[in-house]
Amino acid sequence: MTDNQAPEDLGAPVAYLVLKDGTAVYDRSGTKAGTVEHVLSDDQQDVFHGLVIDTDHGHRFAPAAQVDGLFEHGVIIAVPAAELPEPSEDPSAAVADEGLRNTLKRAWEWLIQPK
Repeated sequence: MTDNQAPEDLGAPVAYLVLKDGTAVYDRSGTKAGTVEHVLSDDQQDVFHGLVIDTDHGHRFAPAAQVDGLFEHGVIIAVPAAELPEPSEDPSAAVADEGLRNTLKRAWEWLIQPK
């Protein structure tokens, strides 16, 4: 197994509420996509919106619909990281899904806030 290949056992499934920043992210092929930078959610309404992922090509946003599994030692996403949208202050009108535009903007706002 290489550094870019998912381990066979990612551990037990976990809820988004306990997923840790820095957790490895893999696509369905087992290729390492990056690491979890931030879980984007609405805790008051208990809604998981997706993940901000730190990749070799910058930050990407994996909407909840593109997250196949959350585990103790890794996350599986449905597509390669390069196919995920970038968080943006002004998401393109080409993103037809208004909900996705809103979450891309929320991801951007989280990224630029003082830490």
